[in-house]
Amino acid sequence: MEYGTLLSNSFEYTKECLVGKWMKWILLIISTIIFPLIYGYVMRIYKGTTPAPELENWGGLFIDGIKLLIVGIVYFIPVFIVAALVGVGSSLTAMAGGDMAALGTMGIGMLVLLILTIIIALIVPIAYIRFSRMESFGEAFNFSAIFGHIGKIGWVDYIIAIIILGIVIGIIQFVLMLIPILGRLLLLILMPAFAIFSARYMTLVYDSAA
Repeated sequence: MEYGTLLSNSFEYTKECLVGKWMKWILLIISTIIFPLIYGYVMRIYKGTTPAPELENWGGLFIDGIKLLIVGIVYFIPVFIVAALVGVGSSLTAMAGGDMAALGTMGIGMLVLLILTIIIALIVPIAYIRFSRMESFGEAFNFSAIFGHIGKIGWVDYIIAIIILGIVIGIIQFVLMLIPILGRLLLLILMPAFAIFSARYMTLVYDSAA
């Protein structure tokens, strides 16, 4: 997998979508605030649309965004449940007078929570793309197909690709957060760019299995 090509292609795709199209950029900033809209727009990118799709059919964008949001919420329900169990279990253990036992329970629980979160975070991008292309909730949770597709990409290549994306986006956002006031404003302005770049990047990763 050519990671440099993934990054450069995603950058050019994002630049073509936004640079010089300031009204579209402003509308996409608004869409990140009314976040189902940006989810709906990202769904169109996941479908492999080239060049980047125009902002059309706002009602459809909103509905599609809600659907994609539901998929994400369902996937992370186990994380919420485990987090709640860890919190309750640790509290009950501490109330019983076992501070060290409570720490042990919390430590094990946090480890399980971390592993579960990582596994789900690996699955969700493929689930999003399958849902976007096949428009079926069933396909978003077709685990055999999802794992099979990641296998075609190559697990190592896939994980490295996600790590690279996380590092690139994370560094930029971290630097912006260090800048008082202006950095927060720039972060808001660039949120559509991050969403488009990430969606295009993961779409290319998905299609690399073909």
